[in-house]
This record gives sequence, structure tokens and C-alpha cells, in this order.
Amino acid sequence: MPHIKPDALRQIGYQLFETAGCPPESARAVVDHLVESSLYGHDSHGSLRIYEYIGQIQDGIFDPKGQPSIISDRPCAVAIDGGGAMGQIGATFATQLAIDRAREHGVATVTLRNCGHVGRVGAYPLQTARQGFIGLAFCNAGHLGRQIAPYGGIDGKLSTNPIAFAAPRRDNEPILVDMTTSVCAEGKVRVAHNKGESLPEGRIIDHDGNPSTDPEDFVGKPGGAILPFGGPVAYKGYCLGMVVEILGGALGGQGTASGETVMQSNGLHLTVYHIDHFIDEDDFHAELESLIKHVYTSRVDPQVGEILLPGDPEYRTGAQREAEGIPVDDTTWSRIVETGEGLGLDTSAWLQG
Repeated sequence: MPHIKPDALRQIGYQLFETAGCPPESARAVVDHLVESSLYGHDSHGSLRIYEYIGQIQDGIFDPKGQPSIISDRPCAVAIDGGGAMGQIGATFATQLAIDRAREHGVATVTLRNCGHVGRVGAYPLQTARQGFIGLAFCNAGHLGRQIAPYGGIDGKLSTNPIAFAAPRRDNEPILVDMTTSVCAEGKVRVAHNKGESLPEGRIIDHDGNPSTDPEDFVGKPGGAILPFGGPVAYKGYCLGMVVEILGGALGGQGTASGETVMQSNGLHLTVYHIDHFIDEDDFHAELESLIKHVYTSRVDPQVGEILLPGDPEYRTGAQREAEGIPVDDTTWSRIVETGEGLGLDTSAWLQG
């Protein structure tokens, strides 16, 4: 399994996407998002997607030159059409617009439809927090409805439907929550499948509803399903998944899960809050640090070893992979190379980059 320095992986990605027809600025936006995702340990939304997105461009699923546009514009509520572009282009545009509106009005909500896969949803609230705002996102997968079993069912009928949240801190990395309403993301099952690894128990069921740890029971045919998160209280994860369908899909205009097996577009719903419009910013930060200090006073569970804040695993993994390189499983790497060769690129020096 190669370990590739982040800058080298970025350069590989820029070459691939520009050769596939993306303008340089679009290629950079998408690739920077994917590399950051892998840096933070979310390989399911990182390097794995490089060859997948190129294939989608070649299949005409989205327009590499597409650009988002506003289709409904009110001071604190904006609906955006992604123009058939790659999801990161539309979602980054939508997030910055929400930040700008919240800066003026205190709060703003944007919805995004008609774009490709937006990638790691936590990137967008994090974008808001790095500019001093609070961000909250809900993201469905349009009419895709085959991955997650509803509570009490054994057939995949919903999507992984992530929820993400970020809040700034004065002198530290933002609080960051980035979670699916399923036990795990579909991409994590695919990563395990590529590596030939088993899944932890409680992630998936096979086509007949039996518990399984074999990724093939999900990705193969007939496929199984991923479970909603919560274990014995999985009804809670299922309920949150329905909330995401309503906010990201029904309210956002992309539509809700209806049994389609290929995703055409995510439906993104993002709200941004300007702290100073609600409470003095210094008071907010003092209260947040007081909360964190209080949480740290808990006795530590020896089976876990330490108390982590939301976002700590991502930031730690990012620092480690920045230094050591991003691990790319052999299957993913071979497909990236095959994609480059198919585009006529010289891939011989990529691992030396």
C-alpha cells in the first residue's frame, strides 16, 4: 500500500481532473477537498473518489465545466442550482454565500440541488467555523434509496444521510461533528472491500437480513444493507435519517429516497449562524471553553484511554498523515493509475512526486 505525500496526491489529482476537462480552479476545489478528506482519515470520501469522479465525468453524469446559480433569493434563504457541476463546486459556493448572508443578517440557510456528490459534508460547516461562524448541514442523496435499512426492515431504502456541525474556538481547531445517520458510510464498506478486510460487527446485514462482517454481502449482488446507527436504539438513527431526507431532499428540491440505485445529486441544506447577532462573541467563547473544561473533568474510561472532543480524531490523523503521507490501498491506487493512463497521462513518476 503506497503512502503518498498530500502535495503529491494533489498534483496527481489536478492532472487527472484538468485532463478530463475541468477548468483549473474547479479541479483544485475538488481535489483539495478529496485530499483533505483523506488527510482527516475519511478515505471513503477521499482518494477513493478520484477515479470514481473521473469516471462520472466521462459517463456524462455531471458537467466538469458546470457552475452553480441562484434560483430563489431572499435575504436569509437561498436556493441554489448546482448547474450539473461537481458537488464540491456547488457546495463551496453555497457555503460561502451562506456565510456572507449570515454576516449581514445573523443567520442564513441555503439549499443546493442538481450537482454531483458533494463529498465529505463536514468540510462545509468547517469552512464556516474557520471564518468565525457556526455551521449546521444536512445532506441526502436525492432519489437514491438502496443503502440503509429502515429500523425494523432488512432492505436498503435510505441513504447514509450525514449531519455535520462545526463551531469555532478562539485558540484551537473548531469543534467538528461529521457523522452519518447510518452506522458507517457506504464508502467505508467499499474501502474495506478494496483492502480485503472484514467489517466490525453491527455494521451490515446480508440480503436475507442476517448480521455479516463481509463487505461482499453489501457490495455484491444481491446486496445487503447498512444499519442505522444506534445499535439497540437504532430507531434514533433512522429518525435522524428521515429528518435529513426532509430537509436535504424535500425542502431542498432534490427529492427524497425512492429506490433509485444510482445517485444523480446530493441535496444539501446548510444553515450558518453569526455568533455576535445572538450573544457577545467573547461570552460565547468563554462558555464553550467552560463546557470543554467541564467535560475534561470526567474520569477516563481505561478501555478508551482519553477524552476526545468532536473533531480531535480528524485533526490528529491530519497531522500524522501530513508528516507520513496518505495511505492509499492497492486497489484504489491501481484504479487511479489506470484512469491516468486511460487519459493519456504519463503515470510512471507519480509515486516519486
